[in-house]
Amino acid sequence: MSAAPQVVSLGAEATPILTMTGISKSFPGVKALEGISLELYPGQVTALVGENGAGKSTLVKILTGIYQPDAGEIVLDGQHVHFSSAHAALEHGITAIHQETVLFDELSVAENIFLGHAPRTRLGLVDWKTLRAEAADILSSMGAPIDPRARLKDLSIANKHLVAVARAMSIEAQIVIMDEPTAALSHKEIEELFVLIDLLKADGKAILFISHKFDEIFRIADRYTVFRDGQMIGAGPMADTNQRELVRMMVGRSVDQAFPKQDVAIGATVLEVEGLSHPTEFDSISFTLRRGEILGFYGLVGAGRSELMQALFGATRVSSGTVTLEGKPALAKSEADAIEKGIVYVPEERGRQGAVTGLPIVQNISLPSLKKTSRAGFLDMAREFALARQYSERLDLRAASLSQEVGTLSGGNQQKVVIAKWLATRPKVIILDEPTKGIDIGSKAAVHAFMSELAAEGLSVIMVSSELPEIMGMSDRVIVMREGLIAGEFERAALDAETLVRMAAGIGDH
Repeated sequence: MSAAPQVVSLGAEATPILTMTGISKSFPGVKALEGISLELYPGQVTALVGENGAGKSTLVKILTGIYQPDAGEIVLDGQHVHFSSAHAALEHGITAIHQETVLFDELSVAENIFLGHAPRTRLGLVDWKTLRAEAADILSSMGAPIDPRARLKDLSIANKHLVAVARAMSIEAQIVIMDEPTAALSHKEIEELFVLIDLLKADGKAILFISHKFDEIFRIADRYTVFRDGQMIGAGPMADTNQRELVRMMVGRSVDQAFPKQDVAIGATVLEVEGLSHPTEFDSISFTLRRGEILGFYGLVGAGRSELMQALFGATRVSSGTVTLEGKPALAKSEADAIEKGIVYVPEERGRQGAVTGLPIVQNISLPSLKKTSRAGFLDMAREFALARQYSERLDLRAASLSQEVGTLSGGNQQKVVIAKWLATRPKVIILDEPTKGIDIGSKAAVHAFMSELAAEGLSVIMVSSELPEIMGMSDRVIVMREGLIAGEFERAALDAETLVRMAAGIGDH
């Protein structure tokens, strides 16, 4: 029996601009939403929180006209509405800014802002002069120093987000949905986005803000709604709740130990990197990695950590340096060479680099292990399913079946598929690049527990993370990188949050 929703009184003075009631949606083998409700208020931010797979993305797709609900009703500005398409939702003033901005790289900034609703001349042609002028006015009002004529592909991720916000302002949206908008932004860029959110609030927009970062939720949100397993569990003003209570509603239990680090006897040196350099990304990198160790790499965006890991995995070529694995040369010439040597890499961008989202789970997991699942050059499907089942069960993968497409899984479960894929190759070193980026607190705890288990089994783990609590909670040793160089190295007992941040930012004398 599901828990009754905890709904805090919102007061008679507040009137929602949008109300969703009794919304249900099912897919083959999965009930994604069951009788959920949501209220959005003008000039306020409502945080939608829940574990991966709780139904947040399904609700957003219903609200933006991509999916049609099986049951329930939507009331907008006092009128019952039905969004038969994404264009219909847009016409009603609903727009979304996603973690991966849905814009067009080859078009200009101005064209992206007014795509689908460009100003027209009396002859019905696009009024380019007015389009660029109005785009410049919107960007100027936001304090965004972006040339409306610039190609989108030439902008930074942060500026692409600004263009997405400008698009929301250009269509005079009543409701702006922000789905993990800060996932790829630096701290400075996040603060700039929060300033823009304040502008949208002042303009009377109702904002639905989806994030797994509790510091952001409590910083920016006025209200909260919690989903769990496709049901609405609670809602109310942020002032009436706290982090512990939100977590309890999200996962149905208290998550007190976010970083379940096991004490592991660290073994002999497995990996030695000496003087590794790249022409543009990093220089003179030297470090060792021991058996059973979790070695954390910390630094700000652009420090060169991911580029270093991609070089270890053979995805990019270095200009000099050596890599030795268990006493043998291991400077990989390609990804396949790295896998053969026993080094695997779980990338930060799991959707684009880590998985083939259009293929089922079973094929994703077995893809790098075809030698194990083949006989005489022919694929043995029984072996393939056995391998996929073994590692999906080990990682507690939540899916209707192993034939389910990876692209239909939640972010946390997609991450488990990518990790399972590489573990099936039985590596000696596994590199995890931002392993919990964009996944909920419950899934984070599961990934952390599994990392600790891998280390306890003797696997050597490199973890790249921008989250300081994760670095300090899971690492046996931490290397700090800044501007392509190693800025410092600390054993677990000597870890200090302020020192790590100052060293990563280059503040003070170290």
